Amino acid sequence: MINIPKEAQKALEMLNSAGFEAWVVGGIVRNSLMGLEVSDIDITTNALPQQTAQVFSGYHVIETGLKHGTITVMIYNMAVEITTYRTEKGYSDGRHPDEVSFTASLKEDCARRDFTINALCYNPSAGLIDFCGGVQDIENRLIRCVGNPNERFREDGLRIMRRLRFASVLGFGIEPQTKQAIFENCHLLKNISAERIYVELSKLLCGKNVKHIIMEYTDVLAVIMPEIMPLKGFDQKNHHHIYDVLEHTAVAVENCLPVPQLRLAALLHDFGKPATFTIDEKGVGHFYGHGEVSLDISKNILKRLKVSNEDYNLVTKLVKYHDVLIQPDEKAVRRALNKHGAEFVKMLLLLKRADNKGQNTKDFDRTAEYNTLETVIDSVILQQQCFSMKDLAVNGNDLASVGIPPSPLTGRILNSLLEMVIEGQIANEKELLLAKAVEICQ
Repeated sequence: MINIPKEAQKALEMLNSAGFEAWVVGGIVRNSLMGLEVSDIDITTNALPQQTAQVFSGYHVIETGLKHGTITVMIYNMAVEITTYRTEKGYSDGRHPDEVSFTASLKEDCARRDFTINALCYNPSAGLIDFCGGVQDIENRLIRCVGNPNERFREDGLRIMRRLRFASVLGFGIEPQTKQAIFENCHLLKNISAERIYVELSKLLCGKNVKHIIMEYTDVLAVIMPEIMPLKGFDQKNHHHIYDVLEHTAVAVENCLPVPQLRLAALLHDFGKPATFTIDEKGVGHFYGHGEVSLDISKNILKRLKVSNEDYNLVTKLVKYHDVLIQPDEKAVRRALNKHGAEFVKMLLLLKRADNKGQNTKDFDRTAEYNTLETVIDSVILQQQCFSMKDLAVNGNDLASVGIPPSPLTGRILNSLLEMVIEGQIANEKELLLAKAVEICQ
């Protein structure tokens, strides 16, 4: 059974009432058939763009995609994209059609789409239309290009990343010809904007099948981040590890919560290992300083991907501190919370847990240690222990009340008091802190 949102139903009803064909198409149909959440609403129709705009003249209409036959209508505060049946010719930039022609044929419109599972159309009164075998591919959990896969990828190189993303998120396999075409055409990713690549990569990394994609399509990912190739097959020669560096990385990514920045940090956290590998006299491998090298590599990759400043700062900070030990005691936890903040420390612990899963957990498992650390973190926060200036029981006004006038010395005294509280040398109590402040000034 296919359930479509009320916004889509309203759009279909209005177009049908005006004498036009109209169908929901793509992800909305695919996800509904699979019992997944529906987000974007796409509708295809034989109405020309101007006719569509006329049908929805009483609604807020956005005509930004008009030349390609697409208008966006706001229905019940939801954006609904409505596109005229069309065919496309020429993709000189490997991304966008040079020529778009409108057609009266729904079948021709479906033939231009990327994957069979995205070429499904549905209308409540007419039912499901499946020209390309998308339903069977959903049942077989398979991603297949519509028509010739080489042509589909040459039309739009971003489809390669979309294909990997769908396989990761949906847990689908790949039809053999489509898979071969991905490897043959992956160089086309070089022509795609970094911003679009990053959007798809972020979604791919959060998929349930991400480990398989990283391991199976390393060569494809290497087009956008060649730094991943040295990880492939790199034996760590250390009893703490049962995987090579690439598989360790893939396992770590898979075991992170599906938060894009966290999973990206897990992907990048050990990129510096091959460059820092040494073997001691016992034949044991070591990676001294790999964190700093991984950080440098991560910075280069993230700059190439043109990620936001917020993502750049968070991911690089996670990579930098992924291997830093936090003792599971209150003093060490207060220090960490003071330096990084509670949100980051909790995210860092998630990364450490995932990193641990990618090691030899039979003989070297830190799960119990991390459980204890998490308990201490939660306890410090729950007890509202002081680990930041805003938690300190005194401020500059309080110091002035005991004869310490505002000056650069005030800040130094407050920092000293905070450090003593964090170290457990003094209780976070106003009278005690003020007495200590006076003592410091003497």
